[in-house]
Amino acid sequence: MAFSKDLHDHRRNYRLNELSEDQISLNPYEQFERWFEEASKSEIIEPNSMIISTATKSGKPSSRVVLLKAFDETGFTFYTNYHSRKGKELEENNQACLLFFWDKLERQVRIEGCVEKVAANLSEEYFLSRPFESQLGATISEQSSEIPSRQYLEDKLEQARASENIHRPDNWGGYILKPHYFEFWQGRASRLHDRIIYEAVQGTWETKRLAP
Repeated sequence: MAFSKDLHDHRRNYRLNELSEDQISLNPYEQFERWFEEASKSEIIEPNSMIISTATKSGKPSSRVVLLKAFDETGFTFYTNYHSRKGKELEENNQACLLFFWDKLERQVRIEGCVEKVAANLSEEYFLSRPFESQLGATISEQSSEIPSRQYLEDKLEQARASENIHRPDNWGGYILKPHYFEFWQGRASRLHDRIIYEAVQGTWETKRLAP
């Protein structure tokens, strides 16, 4: 049986804000911080949620939502299982892209760069700062691998909860994406959106406006 769903009427006209060259910071990290603070003060749930897209060595892509845990002018940090699909893909291809979508502000930020593992002591420090149940989850989850059932997870969780030897697994820790490209997107009326990019060129950031 054929299935079809017409979504032509699912549209929204963006009118909340604008983004012009005389408004932006010359530093993309400062511009991101400005927008992130505005997102944090809005009603957006988890403004630090972001889509990270990775690819295999041959270029096959995959995406998922993770949480940004820190950012500064060295890059954007998140934590995960190194044996997960994204971890394996980053091992063979360290190019990745982050995407933030803040719907209530009608904004997107896209960030491209190279990814590397953070220092082990930073992963250890963050792991110990997590709630105990989150530590247990990271300890028992063989992320992205096939498991026989939900009960299998529940049993492993109970075993770990009874243990007094909870520590950060060697295959769990942080990554930092070091950007070479930012795109700030502000929704505008008639789909004539504002798009301003920053590109790293010989140690400086160059800005350009793109057509929507």
